[in-house]
Amino acid sequence: MKTFVIVGCGRLAGVIAEAVVKGLLPEYDLIGVYSRTAAKAERIAGQMRNAGRACAVCESVEKLLALKPDILVETASPAALREWAVPTLENGTSIVTLSIGALADDAFYREVSAVAKENGTRIYIASGATGGFDVLRTASLMGNATAKFFNEKGPNALKGTAVYDEALQTEQRVVFSGNATKAIAMFPTKVNVAVAASLASVGPENMQMSMQSTPGFVGDTQRVEIKNEQVHAVIDVYSATAEIAGWSVVNTLLNITSPIVFF
Repeated sequence: MKTFVIVGCGRLAGVIAEAVVKGLLPEYDLIGVYSRTAAKAERIAGQMRNAGRACAVCESVEKLLALKPDILVETASPAALREWAVPTLENGTSIVTLSIGALADDAFYREVSAVAKENGTRIYIASGATGGFDVLRTASLMGNATAKFFNEKGPNALKGTAVYDEALQTEQRVVFSGNATKAIAMFPTKVNVAVAASLASVGPENMQMSMQSTPGFVGDTQRVEIKNEQVHAVIDVYSATAEIAGWSVVNTLLNITSPIVFF
């Protein structure tokens, strides 16, 4: 039995806790949670207690790591991953993350790779709201690959960003065009999947990305395309809500313990 903890107790953490309660993660025990909003952590722990399972609500990530979990599941933010990745890996705890945007920083990527290797731990990148990492990596390894990423959102999803204005409520517009590195700098919590796709293929600097705002659109469309001299692949995923990201963490956890692994 492996133990795991969760940092970030929003909707996606609820999906993961639900999977534990339903018996979909039989090889795991969720032993602790942490959120900067204590009520959210209490809610997740309550899900577990109602199912007859003990789950600690920790006041800090340090106390969470003191539980010595095998895996820390991060569903918080790229900033949280930057802050806690190194101490977590040095704790002997591997990480499953959805905040892949933090890894677009090459120096940080190299740092956590070295720390993970030194401590016999790993960072597992969940697919989030996209997929096809196996195809992307395979096509990239074949050589001479180019890749691009397209994301479609509704204007309300862009409120609070530098590109939002009220005209987007009635006007379809490409609000960003550039590489994945620039995209994650402008939208720290909204394009993690683009960075993940780039890391699986041509790299954040070489992954060209565009984001389109469409009036009345609900959810996300994520489309990644990769080409080389022999292969042309398109992975196109629409999701009405963010729940697919939580379930991608469940799938990643299953792959970690399964004797037969889908890659």
